[in-house]
Amino acid sequence: MNMEVNLAGVTLKNPVMTASGTFGSGEEFSEFVDLNKLGAVVTKGVANVPWEGNPTPRIAETYGGMLNAVGLQNPGIDLFVQRDIPFLKKYDTKIIVNVCGRTTEDYCEVVERLADQPVDMLEINISCPNVKEGGIAFGQNPKAVEAITKEVKKYAKQPVIMKLSPNVTDITEMAKAAEAGGADVLSLINTLTGMKIDINRRNFALANKTGGLSGPAIHPVAVRMVYQTAQAVKIPIIGMGGIATAEDAIEMILAGATAVSVGTANFHNPMVTEEIVNGIRDYMERYQVADIKELIGAVK
Repeated sequence: MNMEVNLAGVTLKNPVMTASGTFGSGEEFSEFVDLNKLGAVVTKGVANVPWEGNPTPRIAETYGGMLNAVGLQNPGIDLFVQRDIPFLKKYDTKIIVNVCGRTTEDYCEVVERLADQPVDMLEINISCPNVKEGGIAFGQNPKAVEAITKEVKKYAKQPVIMKLSPNVTDITEMAKAAEAGGADVLSLINTLTGMKIDINRRNFALANKTGGLSGPAIHPVAVRMVYQTAQAVKIPIIGMGGIATAEDAIEMILAGATAVSVGTANFHNPMVTEEIVNGIRDYMERYQVADIKELIGAVK
């Protein structure tokens, strides 16, 4: 059975990767998961300078998921290059670096710094609902999506994945804009904006008031958006949003995703990514699927 998939010329041994912000930069989970078994590790968002993130509390459990307003806390590109890339290079897995920024210049600075680094792809996070500066505006305006994609592509030596926000009226508009700007791959969905109120304290559960909703609750929305996007663009899609089992991952692939990212599930089951790889293999055996590419977008 062939589980290899191709994303813009980058071959992954299987379609399973981690979702940015849920797996650190790989080292944090390496005692639970054999990183060699994953198609790729997607790092936490990296900015041109260290970010402190949002005030606490910044995580709250919800029915069928969780809200987070971490605010992309990260140590900045200098420490990332010095510490995290050398660690990941020890493993036989692809390295995808998630890039965040407050301005187009911020994004381009990080992308330029990574141009000569041994990483395989860049995922540009233009859709984080917890960062008030810029990020949300980029991801919700098709002209801005196209413009920032074009700018980033000028500096990128690796294929560029644009990560799309679900907090829009029409996801296909954003997808087409990213494709028009030169995106090599799309990843979707990022979290849905939500809110939780603590009725006993009569206050917001998150200091930020709103946060990004993730987990099983958003999975059907993600499947729908991946399906719609697959019909609208010609570039590959990485599907994510509430994937907790091999069944969830296969559903996403049948909807049109070439690869999948596993996020929130890592928090309550650190071994989940490996289990999903094995589960997809079992499914292929059961249904005598010789090549995983037969499943990509098979449901029209």
